[in-house]
Amino acid sequence: MTTVGVGMVGHAFMGRAHSQAWRNVGPFFGPPLSPVMAVLAGRSAERAGAAARALGWAAVETDWKELLRRDDVDLVDICTPGDSHAEIAVAALDAGKHVLCEKPLANTVAEAAAMADAAERARARGVRAMVGFNYRRVPAIALARRLVADGRLGAVRQVRAQYLQDWLADADAPYTWRMDRDRAGSGALGDIGAHIIDTVQHVTGQRITGVSSLLGTFVPERPRPGGGTGRVTVDDAALFIGRTDGGALASFEATRVAAGRKNALRVEVNGSDGSLAFDLESLNELWFHDRAEDAETAGFRRILVTEPVHPYAGKWWPPGHLLGYEHTFTHQAADLLTAIAEGGDPSPSFADGLQVQRVLAAVQAGAESGAWTDVEGSA
Repeated sequence: MTTVGVGMVGHAFMGRAHSQAWRNVGPFFGPPLSPVMAVLAGRSAERAGAAARALGWAAVETDWKELLRRDDVDLVDICTPGDSHAEIAVAALDAGKHVLCEKPLANTVAEAAAMADAAERARARGVRAMVGFNYRRVPAIALARRLVADGRLGAVRQVRAQYLQDWLADADAPYTWRMDRDRAGSGALGDIGAHIIDTVQHVTGQRITGVSSLLGTFVPERPRPGGGTGRVTVDDAALFIGRTDGGALASFEATRVAAGRKNALRVEVNGSDGSLAFDLESLNELWFHDRAEDAETAGFRRILVTEPVHPYAGKWWPPGHLLGYEHTFTHQAADLLTAIAEGGDPSPSFADGLQVQRVLAAVQAGAESGAWTDVEGSA
């Protein structure tokens, strides 16, 4: 097989980002499998048809179950709200389709566990599954992981991570499905907090084992676009501290009400021999400090992560020509296609997604109890 037929479920924000990745991955990365954008599924034939024409999909289905029955679909790309992830992913895997599922993996630990079990069953049949934590594919984040893994920071002692947005800072910002716990699972915690949990664990190579947490909702009702108001049943902001299985201390903040902050995912890692720092709003840069440097000139230095030796960067433009948010999805597609072609295990796996879900659940439980909460499965 030299091609893989892709069927995508959902076509809003994430659907647009994923579509661009499927279009670009072949020309820039030349993976061993070439994706064919076979079919897009959406509930409205009119809206799905318009999206398919705009984004480059060959056909449309209004029922995702029909998408699974198609012989021209080998891989299912799930870009829907979290309440439908488990049903679609398990059915797709059981049908022998590879799966890429957006984060967070599910809305509950039970759903995520069922998905991870389905992925493990499918793996024995050569079927692969990956969860879409795209920020792992930012070249600077990939370089940060390499530096930690190579021992450049020594023993990791402390980590601090933030994901700051402001699109809900205005109390008149309209109600959407992301404010409904039944559909979204949680608010800022699952939406963007999941990203910093995964990023910290990925960069450090350590897992969070316990947390102490606070959640806050500042606007309990928001106006609906068609009139009336909707009750907000999720958090606007989440704060928690944690400990890793490597003995490091970590702090996390996720908020959608930080006025003036648009998409500031920030991570700093302090080790016994050095430190690094990253901010998504300057995503081509990584700041690095090596304690072994001469004391007179020691300090953080800026690395522009656009050189051919840097992860992913050499496939794009000459050094200094900057990459953006959208490129991370192309990197994700390239890695998944390569893993499928080579029979490897794509990363992050559904098991990785389940572990993040367990941390999210511990944060929610800790906020309700006010007590330190161990992450399930960390013992």
